[in-house]
Amino acid sequence: MPTVSYQARRGELETYFDRTAAKAWERLTSDAPVSGIRATVRRGRDEMRATLLSWLPAEMAGMRLLDAGCGTGALAVEAARRGAEVVAIDISPTLVGLAEARAAGRHGTGHVEFRVGDMLDPSLGRFDHVVAMDSLIHYRPADVARVLAQLAPRCAGSVLFTFAPRTPLLAAMHAAGRLFPRGDRAPSIVPVAEAALRRLLAAEPGLEGWTQGRDRRVGSGFYTSHAMEMRRR
Repeated sequence: MPTVSYQARRGELETYFDRTAAKAWERLTSDAPVSGIRATVRRGRDEMRATLLSWLPAEMAGMRLLDAGCGTGALAVEAARRGAEVVAIDISPTLVGLAEARAAGRHGTGHVEFRVGDMLDPSLGRFDHVVAMDSLIHYRPADVARVLAQLAPRCAGSVLFTFAPRTPLLAAMHAAGRLFPRGDRAPSIVPVAEAALRRLLAAEPGLEGWTQGRDRRVGSGFYTSHAMEMRRR
């Protein structure tokens, strides 16, 4: 079951992405001009999405994919173009509505079912692959491991996810955010030490039979994220 800390943070994220920052995310994930700082974030997210897609099969006809925390749906659409049956879920009704509008007629031979809700909902069914791009970066490392352990039993192939690596810059920004809270500030990103996270994943009871595969860090100005692959042995 989800932990209390997972549920509490999930509520904060829902408020932020569905109300406070919906317009900003709509612009960031479009082709509209943005500031220099946001442009670096856009480039970083584009590179990370391309990395995760490169770890998925080029031909996905007959496969089911869970896009866990789909945002405005760019990754889900690309997977559907490869023939996948995609369930794209996010906690923000506003972002899911935008994703549906953008995906219309663009998903090729596959299909995208957009849902509003919790990525851990067991009624979503079983999948060949799960992708959680930048949807776990606001959670504590122990919660990240538990979330992956709850997704793993319903996945036959790989779970791809990202975390915010602990770097001096990110740690300083995180500390500043804690010292100077503001009502409209995004829920803080939790910097994670890679070695510590790997140990947690190796020790997590629900991840027996899984191995840690490829990884890659993407850094672009104010965007830094680290991708990891978990695969069934």
